[in-house]
Amino acid sequence: MPPAIPTATYRLQLTKDFDFDAAALIAPYLRALGISHVYASPFMKARAGSTHGYDVVDHTELNPELGGDAGFERFSAALKRNDLGLILDFVPNHVGVHYADNPWWLDVLEWGQASPHAVSFDIDWETLPYRARGGLLLPIIGSSYGQALENGEIELKYDASEGSFSAWYYEHRLPIAPERYSEMLHAIVKEAGAGDTAAGRAILTLAGKHKGLRHPNRNEAPAFKKQLAAIEGAAPVIARGLDAYRAAPDRPAQIQALHMLLERQHYKLGQWRLASSEINYRRFFDVNTLAGLRVEDSDTFEAIHTQVKRLIAEGKLQGLRLDHIDGLRDPSQYFQRLRRLIREAQGKVKPFYLVVEKILGKDEKLVPFAGVHGTTGYEWLNAITQVLADDEGLKPLGETWRQVSNTSPTFEPLLVEAKRRVLNTLLLSEFTVLTRLLARIANGHYSTRDFSADTLRQAFELYVLHFPVYRTYLTAAGPSPLDRALISNTIDKARAEWFGTDEGLFDFLRDALTLDLLKPGRPTHSKLRVRRFAFKVQQFTGPTMAKSLEDTAFYRYHKLLAFNEVGGEPAAGAMPVQRFHKLMIQRVNEFPHGMTSTATHDTKRGEDARARLLALAELPGEWATAASRWKVLNAPHIIVDGEMRSPSFAFEYMLYQALIGAWPLDEHDHTFLERMQAYALKAAREGKEETSWLNPHAAYEQGLQDFLARILDPLASREFIDQIDAFARRTALIGALNSLSQITLKATIPGMPDFYQGTEFFDTSLVDPDNRRPVDFAGRVAILEKTRTPDWEALSEIWSNGHIKFAWTRELLKLRGELADVFTDGDYDPLDVTGPHAAHIIAFARRHQRDAAIVIVGRTLADFTDGGRKWLDGSKLDATVHAPGYDVTGITVSKYLQYLPAAIIKTKAAPKRIRSTRLQ
Repeated sequence: MPPAIPTATYRLQLTKDFDFDAAALIAPYLRALGISHVYASPFMKARAGSTHGYDVVDHTELNPELGGDAGFERFSAALKRNDLGLILDFVPNHVGVHYADNPWWLDVLEWGQASPHAVSFDIDWETLPYRARGGLLLPIIGSSYGQALENGEIELKYDASEGSFSAWYYEHRLPIAPERYSEMLHAIVKEAGAGDTAAGRAILTLAGKHKGLRHPNRNEAPAFKKQLAAIEGAAPVIARGLDAYRAAPDRPAQIQALHMLLERQHYKLGQWRLASSEINYRRFFDVNTLAGLRVEDSDTFEAIHTQVKRLIAEGKLQGLRLDHIDGLRDPSQYFQRLRRLIREAQGKVKPFYLVVEKILGKDEKLVPFAGVHGTTGYEWLNAITQVLADDEGLKPLGETWRQVSNTSPTFEPLLVEAKRRVLNTLLLSEFTVLTRLLARIANGHYSTRDFSADTLRQAFELYVLHFPVYRTYLTAAGPSPLDRALISNTIDKARAEWFGTDEGLFDFLRDALTLDLLKPGRPTHSKLRVRRFAFKVQQFTGPTMAKSLEDTAFYRYHKLLAFNEVGGEPAAGAMPVQRFHKLMIQRVNEFPHGMTSTATHDTKRGEDARARLLALAELPGEWATAASRWKVLNAPHIIVDGEMRSPSFAFEYMLYQALIGAWPLDEHDHTFLERMQAYALKAAREGKEETSWLNPHAAYEQGLQDFLARILDPLASREFIDQIDAFARRTALIGALNSLSQITLKATIPGMPDFYQGTEFFDTSLVDPDNRRPVDFAGRVAILEKTRTPDWEALSEIWSNGHIKFAWTRELLKLRGELADVFTDGDYDPLDVTGPHAAHIIAFARRHQRDAAIVIVGRTLADFTDGGRKWLDGSKLDATVHAPGYDVTGITVSKYLQYLPAAIIKTKAAPKRIRSTRLQ
């Protein structure tokens, strides 16, 4: 049986081209590599062709594109044969909507608030402007609604097998409310001239049985549809009669008829751009095709977890990774319910591994949710990056960036401006819903009704702009002391920027956010509205921060791209080794079993691209000179049109970093230009400066494509290519050493290491979807056999093929298996390092009872590689690691770091338990 706490996980991205059967085939390879659990991307039924699985359309069904139930059974059996556990990436927060594949969503479109699934979606039914009845805005039209209507792009169709009507806008199905069927059928029979036919009379008779605006109702509709489908000859009559609603440029009466029919539905069609200002359902960030689920509703919770519960009960699922918990209304409630579900499924209390996707801000700690072992590890990814960085080199890089961008190196103002941009565009709809709700709360009592809607909006905007983390975690009982302090501190910052009269405005806002408005003895405000506001704000600040920080500011600030990582700080300095040790001791005491990741499907670049970029901080002067030289060389390739420069100065500098990180050492990589062009387009649009997703600047974007095509053309830019190739090979060598240090830390610090698919070799991929390219597992299986007894000297001579990383990964996983207790439940003991090169070494011990391992990791090693021109010469490292209380003491670093930048020494600890308290 696999261990309850994984030894190591391996992330697999399942798609129709890499399905359950394909995953089953590599189970023996993963076991031989030293993996204990497969960590699979979502495999509930997703949108057809999904490359990631997060657009689930039916939680109650396994994805048929992956092989469905039968394919999963074969996959599960293969895992069991190889003693591998399974962890599922589960999506409780949202589902894929629009199109024609989500049964819950289609039912809501057909029945509106009468649908039993309406409660599962977070819809503000009464907020659509200029509409007498509640409705759901569907921003799916590519042009204007009127233009699409007049051009006949919206078509009414009849499904003869179901006896149902739907409007279709290309691939989007829009069910017609059955309460409109009777009036439609009268118009259809009349248009078809079939009133005197048997089929026509039967249709009219059926239509006449259900008169009134609410018939057939939900109970009557199934029988009505069945009877309509059973009428002999009805289908051809209806097909002809639908001409009454067949809009076209020369058919004004039909345009009006179709429009009037659509206006009487439970939805309102609109242009896609309306989503930024008028959408009235909660989305996943700003993605219109992903609608938020109200998993706090108990029936919704039970329904979406049916397959999870079954798989746990059958012993086929040993863990869950919960996606985007910050989107949940009340995560604490969710995890309490989930723990009960797991216990019910298991039949008795047994260990079950739970981690959450949660991005923590600086100095923020994870809330201890019921049963949760920790996060998916973004905070540790960034801690590893920062402790391996050269702080002395970061300072000149900051100055280079200041000169290139002509802006202050301070990051906070840039983030605030990015938030303001997001609030005014991408998330304006959600922001507007909240400000309207806040205004209704204020207007609900005479003591606060003088706060105008506009004033409340401005005050709330300042609050969001200065909110420093992703969200708070209020429960029905109110905020924790930490959350209360966080809200109050943010209110103080917002108030400090307020130039109008206050008169209790910010006190009111604070009391609404903390639920203090509902305390006994306070003026009576609507309990329902106050609770809704406070909880919805928590669901709003997370997407706001994500879109502002990760998807805007990260693409504007380019001091060192290695730091522009999910959960990271672009303006951060290097982390002192002592600070790193302190964090590890805290982790042992708090969440010792959370994941440690160095690459995920969401990271902004591959783990080895990041490791290469760290080399720039070790060669800051040479980098600045090289970038300046390339700017001159490539000046003829810049696209200038009036005031437009493509790329901009700052973006050009970013591109050179991106090229260094991803530069192929194999000259036969014919996909590189195309990949870089796709990355540049995404980066430019995410940055929202010269162009954006909402308002693309075609000339600027074409300029980016042309610039990259020219500078990567061997005929047009031979000198540049030769220069960047030479420099990239040096950073790649230093980066390879950083990479080996990186995975050593990942595998040995407190926590459970996760390996993203394919990263056994050097991974220099760019942001998604580049990091979801197919993995050559057959090639990896072949290398596995060749590296069973690695020759580190020989591997170091051919380091660029990645085999040295592969072999070291396997050695690390082998060691974790041999010392499972040490690395899973062991203490963390920082070790002192002395000598001239002590600053280049991180050393610590992991111990469990008497079993122990001493870990030595090199950092900032460029000086020992002749600036990246030759592999590490460890003999020059003059440092000694001191390990009192262990069987080895006075460890000479040069003895162990000959060909690798890291070493692990198995040893024994003294019988007496020794815990370091130096850093506590």
